[in-house]
Amino acid sequence: MGTTTPPRTLAEALRARGDESLAGLLRARPDLLNPVPNDITQLATRAGTRASVVRALEHLDRFALQTAEALAVARDPAPYDTLLSLLTGDGLDDGEQRDDVGAAVTAALPGALATLREQALVWGEDERLRLVRTARELLAPSPQHPSPTGLGPTVAEATAGMSPGRLQEILLASGLPATHDPVSAVAALSALFKDRTRMAELLDTAPVEALSVLDRLVWGPPYGEVTPNPTPPVKWLRDRGLLLPVSTRTVVLPREAALHLRAGRAHRVPEPVPPVVAAAAERDPQAVDRAAAGQAFTALSTVEELLKLWNGGGPAILRAGGLSVRELKRVAAALEVTEPIAAFWVELAYAAGLLATDGESDERYAPTPAYDEWLDLSAQDRWTHLATAWLPATRVPGLVGGQDAKGRALSALGPELDRSAAPEVRRRVLALFAELPPGTAPDPETLLRRLRWERPLRGSSPSGEGTDLRSRLALWTLNEAELLGITGRGALSSQARALLDEGEDAAAALLAPLLPEPLDHVLLQADLTAVAPGPLERPLAETLSVLADVESKGGATVYRFTPGSVRRALDAGQAAADLHAFLAAHSRTPVPQPLSYLIDDVARRHGHLRIGAASAYVRCDDEAVLNEILADRRSTGLRLRRLAPTVLASQADPVSLLEALREMGYAPAAESAEGDVLITRAGARRTPPRTPPVPVPEGPPVPDATLLGAAVRAIRAGDTAATVVRKDQPGGSTSTTASGSLPRTTSAETLATVQAAAMTGTAVWIGYVNAEGAASQRVIAPVRVEGGFVTAYDHTADEVRTFALHRITGVAELAEDGQG
Repeated sequence: MGTTTPPRTLAEALRARGDESLAGLLRARPDLLNPVPNDITQLATRAGTRASVVRALEHLDRFALQTAEALAVARDPAPYDTLLSLLTGDGLDDGEQRDDVGAAVTAALPGALATLREQALVWGEDERLRLVRTARELLAPSPQHPSPTGLGPTVAEATAGMSPGRLQEILLASGLPATHDPVSAVAALSALFKDRTRMAELLDTAPVEALSVLDRLVWGPPYGEVTPNPTPPVKWLRDRGLLLPVSTRTVVLPREAALHLRAGRAHRVPEPVPPVVAAAAERDPQAVDRAAAGQAFTALSTVEELLKLWNGGGPAILRAGGLSVRELKRVAAALEVTEPIAAFWVELAYAAGLLATDGESDERYAPTPAYDEWLDLSAQDRWTHLATAWLPATRVPGLVGGQDAKGRALSALGPELDRSAAPEVRRRVLALFAELPPGTAPDPETLLRRLRWERPLRGSSPSGEGTDLRSRLALWTLNEAELLGITGRGALSSQARALLDEGEDAAAALLAPLLPEPLDHVLLQADLTAVAPGPLERPLAETLSVLADVESKGGATVYRFTPGSVRRALDAGQAAADLHAFLAAHSRTPVPQPLSYLIDDVARRHGHLRIGAASAYVRCDDEAVLNEILADRRSTGLRLRRLAPTVLASQADPVSLLEALREMGYAPAAESAEGDVLITRAGARRTPPRTPPVPVPEGPPVPDATLLGAAVRAIRAGDTAATVVRKDQPGGSTSTTASGSLPRTTSAETLATVQAAAMTGTAVWIGYVNAEGAASQRVIAPVRVEGGFVTAYDHTADEVRTFALHRITGVAELAEDGQG
């Protein structure tokens, strides 16, 4: 194809592109690479398939989509000026000032057209712009699928099948000369609707009610229902072809008439410029960083508290997967948050790989071994671990509590929460935050408007949970970013900017000075409480959480000592002396006497009763205590009986017996078969090693530069083989290869031709059938022929390969340049 010859097909247009332009197409539409097309023709065919075109349209911004919609209602092919006129109007709309919009459209149109060309949705020169057929079918108007522009069919399309007599009546009513040629009649009516002066004169004679009907239809939908006996205004419009029949009860406003009423505009409001994200508030950047750091610390504490809650084994998994509503309520109550926020923390721990299922027959959720490794990290590194797990996660906690397409409830940790668009929306929201000056909180409404402009077709979800999933994802992102400490007081923090731009180390370095230093002490008080005026060092916090119960949280945490909490510490292997020494070492105030008495009193009674397996038994050296238990009505359900003066037997299992006696106010201890006291350590339940859930990808991944380069070379080489000019037989006429047509020569001719090619260093065209029986056409440059094999450079695969001579169906010489 000569350089000045306009392309006749999309394949020719792609063939004329440079390698960088082809790589840009494959980068923008990676689905075209699966698998790598054999040649340009196959690439063009694949680029025109419905699924691929729909995916490409979904990635267009609003103005690029409006440009494609305008081309869909223009005549094919359309010159650039016609396209520009459809977007700006003809300038004759009753003096309405549209100069600013027209100038913005004029400036933005070349860029939008370049985007459509790069993605192979539009091809051809400016004088003959063509929208690919599939995109035209998707965007063009029809009764079943109204055009996004609100325009109806053309006069020619709407009058197809109309009787010549009816066309004559319309021409006469419109003041046009009669003609018996239907084609001429349609052309005359179309010309009338396109003529500004004559159309204005016709509408000046219309009843006011008829103009009101046109006003309701002009911006779409263009279809309306009529009765068998229409009103006079509708009859006036129908008689003059301004309303054309689609069926016995439906009429349509033809496209040419609507464009006149719109002053030539395909869209009511062209949007060439993206909406500006407005600032809702401007805050001190340092205050934003401090607020975000405080929330980041709260996030760490909340995740740690959640996993401590399930340290000994969490809730059971529903049969359909996920967490039950009752268990989510328990988590929310324990964390003192709402259920949607509790679902977020549960899903975040799961996404970070800190929480998983244990895989047992009675499957439950529990912390993973990675949780212990996470606890050993510094606070800033623990936060970056959570943040980097949240950014690419496709699971959407905001869906919890809703229903799927089949009406089934969506549960936390359930199988139906993945939405592949979530990571892209999340990162785009944060990128829009980052474009604002530090400390600036964006207005959510303008931010959503910007997102809708960037991806106007990406709002709906195939799952059926809403018509604007992208906006819902953005709103959930705003809330989750604040909970996680990505933002503070509505603005993006400096540490989050560093995380997005520079990575985890930079973000951790900025966050570290803003986090509170862990304390090594508490303040003991006379009312059996301890106050931690800040975060505690991990060993202190872990021991104190066993010895006391958390009463309140906030800037300072209040712990309360109770007989149950002290017994819990004794069960974990601590002695009374150990507890006294621990409190004395870590309290900035003297240990109150009531607390010392409480520890001694519980320790004195701890282990006085012994529980073992009989099914279960109770052993105590004090017969009076056993008599007291037997006399207590609350022990009836345990079905106790005396085996000896100091031993009672029960049909309950040891664990149930232990818990029942503790509820009755005793302090029993479990013992082993050897009679030793069993020490129960908190936090011993862990799942086997688990990997975090893999995000569900949204379509094929974007290929890297190496893959793109290799793909372009392979497509070019395949195209060379598919379009090369060859001689059908040695000395015969020349022709281009036909798809699926393999050359046929005898074995002797094949051998002679490839030997000659190897000696002269020329390329030949061969047909080849591989070991699996797959036939292909190839252009090769033979290097060596020996032992029944040909070693040659394969232009199709862009590599050196060896071919078996007996598998070559035939060979033909390539025509010289200029032949054929």
